[in-house]
Amino acid sequence: MMADTSGWCYPSGIMANERTISDISFLELLRLEPHGPDTFVGETVRYPWGGLFGGQVVSQALRAAQHTVDPEHRVHSLHAYFIRRGTHEEPVRFEVDRIRNGRSFTTRRVVARQSGGAILNLSCSFQIEEDEADVQIQQLPPNLVLPQDIAEDLGWGSMIERRVAALEPGHSAIWIRLSQTLPDDPQLHACATAFFSDSVVTSVVRASHPLHVTDRGLARTTFVNASLDHSLYFQRDIDANDWLLADVDCHGLVGARGLTVGNLFSADGEQKASVVQEVLMRVRKPKSERR
Repeated sequence: MMADTSGWCYPSGIMANERTISDISFLELLRLEPHGPDTFVGETVRYPWGGLFGGQVVSQALRAAQHTVDPEHRVHSLHAYFIRRGTHEEPVRFEVDRIRNGRSFTTRRVVARQSGGAILNLSCSFQIEEDEADVQIQQLPPNLVLPQDIAEDLGWGSMIERRVAALEPGHSAIWIRLSQTLPDDPQLHACATAFFSDSVVTSVVRASHPLHVTDRGLARTTFVNASLDHSLYFQRDIDANDWLLADVDCHGLVGARGLTVGNLFSADGEQKASVVQEVLMRVRKPKSERR
């Protein structure tokens, strides 16, 4: 049964509908306020397209889970379902369920809610560091254009930088990094990766669609698109302030759903993480034809 959240109020210090993504730092975005046992409240900001950015809610949910886990346990995977579109007009409440505390692995579930109900369901697993085999199979694509050789930056606000090295039906290669300097804390860099990994998959689905709409402004009037679910696997330590290449393949579109699978590489070719996401890509219809 969905919890009744209609009566909960904003804790002190949590603001809503007052700032845009350009007015806040990433560390401020991760600053969650306790609001009862294993419950935290996070700030929201306005984005250019309206609604909330899914990467923000995922990163805040991961941060809420981290607050309930011993620091020696580091996140190795997360799986998120986007349930409904969030709003920037009120903060988000994150409810953490301590599913399991193990010696090697720890598991958490986080439900993100606003007054209209749940907007995100996230499961994440944490592991202690283990001295075992380290094997990399995937490699950087050949003949890659480096970020310093790409003039146009497609980041937004003052939060992230994005530079497209390749974009074609079925494949994209996008350089990305957090613009704002983070402290040397692996937990924060994992949250930053969760944040911007949600911003590098939609373009390859759009490029793979038969309409071949590449302009972002035109895409907003052509498609209804949103992240449906998001999985992230952390292989090695990540510095979110360094350039990372998101090398992403689109595995097809069926039923308005595009499936993407990709890897995040450091500039020197080390595989840092893998990402899998299903994206809604539905052609907008006249109101008379909508269900």
